[in-house]
Amino acid sequence: MKYLVLGAGLMGYACVFDLVNSESVEKVTVIDINENNLEKVSEKCKSNILTTLKLDINNDKNKLVELMKEHNTVLSVISYRYNYDLTKLAIENGCNFCDLGGNNTIVDKQYTLNEEAKVNNVTIIPDCGLAPGLASNLAVLVADRFDSVEHLKIRVGGLPQDPEPPMNYSIFFSAEGLVNEYYEIPILLRNHVEIEGEPLGDHEYLSMPGYPDIEAFNTSGGTSTLPRTLSNKVKNLDYKTIRYKGHRDQCKILLDLGLMDYKCITVDGKEVVPRNVLMHQFYEKLPVNAKDVVLVRVEAEGILNGQTVNQKVEIVDKYDEKNDISAMMRMTSYPLSVIAQMMGKGEVKEKGVVPSELVIDNIKLVKELRKRNIDIKEYESNRMI
Repeated sequence: MKYLVLGAGLMGYACVFDLVNSESVEKVTVIDINENNLEKVSEKCKSNILTTLKLDINNDKNKLVELMKEHNTVLSVISYRYNYDLTKLAIENGCNFCDLGGNNTIVDKQYTLNEEAKVNNVTIIPDCGLAPGLASNLAVLVADRFDSVEHLKIRVGGLPQDPEPPMNYSIFFSAEGLVNEYYEIPILLRNHVEIEGEPLGDHEYLSMPGYPDIEAFNTSGGTSTLPRTLSNKVKNLDYKTIRYKGHRDQCKILLDLGLMDYKCITVDGKEVVPRNVLMHQFYEKLPVNAKDVVLVRVEAEGILNGQTVNQKVEIVDKYDEKNDISAMMRMTSYPLSVIAQMMGKGEVKEKGVVPSELVIDNIKLVKELRKRNIDIKEYESNRMI
């Protein structure tokens, strides 16, 4: 199978690394506008099935179309802003397509192309990263074991292994995506109904193995289509981001001051966008890509065979020293790569624009990630299963 990766940044590198080290992959082509990114990927991945190509998708649509026609499946690891147009292009050229999502509005637009994708016999799967993505797959995996679910709690976070002030955080992915998570409206399930939550609200403290001093709070985008998918079976569902204690209060101040707003304001006669200033300062003042850990907990309580039971999935994944791949890169890009390979090999039978949590074999996805040394632990009533 032949795969086209759009973007050779950190997530793109991790995707390519996984693809070229996977069986049944015949060819991998990665494109990027930045030659330095391409050189790094080529040097680190060293594979005779890998081709790198400098390409500006904004200005060379014809070449992009040509590449799509030469590959079975496209993986987008560039900004979510492009995903709708790329989805249309993939459908028109008979190519499967998957991406990392990151913006519910864009994803909703992609779903309007469902019938076109069916007619052209292709599969489009948005939201294939960590959250949205793997977190939803794990949620459905757990929920499917119950007759009914009272509470489904999803907690996900990427943290520096050695936190530093001012925010005990490091930039592991796009600062724009980070600010969106804090700013946009979270969607929850309450009594089987989708409702809007409070950004940065419902604050709680929790602990995980090796990480006793952490907190979690509402953020947006982490579940995408999941509340809709599970609304009949799950009564209450929420998604919260994990951080070290104190981070949420700092972000709440930034939010309340309007520094995450995207509407222009006038300062000293000049128009500025507050969130652009904030993102700039995040990059300037916070560590970037520090050695990290990703924490995931998906926990459900419900009824199984007439009994109230609790089931839980936990992941603690750390930076890969040997291959210089962060935990965030592994946990975001490896699910995307595995799902792309399932699509490329014809293991996903459904055509159209479809949510991964409904069409992917979640048990196989977990098995594949375990092969990549992602330690996924499963518990029932706090006993490992």
